[in-house]
Amino acid sequence: MNAIEKRIEELYRFAPCSTPPEDHADFWNRTIEEALGSPFPSSRTAIDSLMDGAAAYDVTYEGFAGTPIRGTLMLPAFKSGPYPCLLTFPGYTGGRGTADRYAHWLLMGVAVFAVDVRGQGGDTGNTLDSEFGMTRGWITQNILDPERSYYRAVAVDGLRAAEWMAEQPELDRSRLGVVGGSQGGGLALLVSAAHPSIGLTIADIPNMCNMDHGVLHSTGSLSEVADFGRRYPERLPEALRTLSYFDLLHMGERIEHPVLMSVGLKDTVCLPEQVFPMFQAIASVDKRLEIYPFTGHSVEAEQVRKGMKFVRDRWLGGAKPEEETRG
Repeated sequence: MNAIEKRIEELYRFAPCSTPPEDHADFWNRTIEEALGSPFPSSRTAIDSLMDGAAAYDVTYEGFAGTPIRGTLMLPAFKSGPYPCLLTFPGYTGGRGTADRYAHWLLMGVAVFAVDVRGQGGDTGNTLDSEFGMTRGWITQNILDPERSYYRAVAVDGLRAAEWMAEQPELDRSRLGVVGGSQGGGLALLVSAAHPSIGLTIADIPNMCNMDHGVLHSTGSLSEVADFGRRYPERLPEALRTLSYFDLLHMGERIEHPVLMSVGLKDTVCLPEQVFPMFQAIASVDKRLEIYPFTGHSVEAEQVRKGMKFVRDRWLGGAKPEEETRG
């Protein structure tokens, strides 16, 4: 056994200490009901995709606390539908980008619904009010109140994005999935666990997993919570309790459909000690973790290709997928 193999074996055995709050199930039942229990306003308008054979639409729908969430629906109009569709979320501070960014999916005949995350790098704002001071970034907004926290807001936003996607007449409701990296990977897993229409997930280097470990060690968005705890040490237990509602380790048993994940062993943002336990927690028997020993916080081009093959094999009549549970 070499040092790389030893490290991987240790990570598969790594045991997190995170525990869910006692009312975790009730909290998520309320959140899902708030997101999906009644209709919400939405609109879509045709826009120029700049690509022959691709149709694009600017989408707006109402998210948590009345925030208008912006997205783009893209269809591979060079062929007839109904189309399989992937909902995609950006990484932290990013936005949904333009339609050409998703050309590889469209050329496969897969539609894409790309959405912003409130307040970050897209053109979506944030009408969520705050009752306590924030540190840098967005993560600590209302972190002392799970019901009004930033993570609950983006959870409702993400669930409504999946619901809007499922209602579009051009899309095949039996082939709806979600994809993202980093923050987007975490939101992909969250929506996969909480929305019944999602049947396939690609979550690269996902955040929001084993979050107390991330608060202690991560150099990424969870370091904002560490900064909050440094400034307000007496409030840290409350902040960590709020995070525990959104720690995806406690939702993995809800994910039973095909899942592809990736991890970089040199990642200091979404650490391997966060990703490996999440992979183990997922209930699906059709799951795979791709391991990149020399990769930091990035998604390699090879992983993008593996994601395309993952979708092709399960949705587009490709080779029969092997049932593998370890990368």
